[in-house]
Amino acid sequence: MMPEIHPATAARWTDVVAVIGNCAVANRCWCAYWYLSNADFKSGWGEDNRLSLEARVLGGEEPGIIAYVEGEPAAWVSVAPRTDFDRLNRSRNFAPIDDVPVWAVNCFVVAGRFRRRGLMPVLARAAADFALGKGAPGVEAYPIEPSEKSGAGDLYLGTVKAFIAAGYREVARPLPRRPIMRLMPN
Repeated sequence: MMPEIHPATAARWTDVVAVIGNCAVANRCWCAYWYLSNADFKSGWGEDNRLSLEARVLGGEEPGIIAYVEGEPAAWVSVAPRTDFDRLNRSRNFAPIDDVPVWAVNCFVVAGRFRRRGLMPVLARAAADFALGKGAPGVEAYPIEPSEKSGAGDLYLGTVKAFIAAGYREVARPLPRRPIMRLMPN
């Protein structure tokens, strides 16, 4: 399945809402987790977090991509310059590994009826292509290796298997199940 990919622009805000707004946890997070301090994220759980992402999109930023399957909004991927994400800027585990100003892919939301169709590797590659097309010197991700203890919420990060299939390679492993993976242009 090859979805049609578009930047999340103001004109496509309703499509972002169609994907994220109908997903149990995502419709409270709205990818604010990566942008806000923990206190602001928790106090904004729900509507305020939505307003944070909406302000970015309607303000002219393109903080991610939307995938369409047969013309229907099917998935969202958060991808932007790593420096835009406050939580990454403060993270000890995911501190920058070098001075390359990479972009970060850090959240996937796939609408229920489009799950289990193999979209994640396609979306991981589309996010990289989007970032590289915007001039990023490379793209970085922080996926998880699922285990029997993994919950559905872990999949928002993407899986190592999906990123490998999309052409990323492991460049560091700060936690046992959480590598840092990169895709650099050839």
